[in-house]
Amino acid sequence: MALDSGRIVAYWKDEAEEDLKVADHLFEKGDYSYSLFFGHLAIEKLLKAVFVLKKGEHAPFIHNLVRLSSEAGIDLSEKNRNDLIRITAFNLEARYPDENRSFRERCNKKFAESELMQIKDIYQWLKKNLA
Repeated sequence: MALDSGRIVAYWKDEAEEDLKVADHLFEKGDYSYSLFFGHLAIEKLLKAVFVLKKGEHAPFIHNLVRLSSEAGIDLSEKNRNDLIRITAFNLEARYPDENRSFRERCNKKFAESELMQIKDIYQWLKKNLA
């Protein structure tokens, strides 16, 4: 059976949009570390949409945003690469906090707001790859 790329791209886009909304809701409630975690998910899912669109096959089951970008054939600027490395860390730090909960301690409103803005900038940039 042939892969319905259009349907799968739409699925990943819808999921990414919902995760970005959840990130905003969590931020509004003051749950900053999980807000950034869902921001990571939104970027990951949008990258998977780009992958499916460009490759015509299912996206790999990976969470590393730089690797996913590379496999999708997206050329990254140094800034975008560094941003994706940092955002990828939100996935791990929120899921597997260290004993000192240092990531959660660092995730105050100012930090999370700045990082969420970066996530939204990258999100918009990735959406252009789907046009």
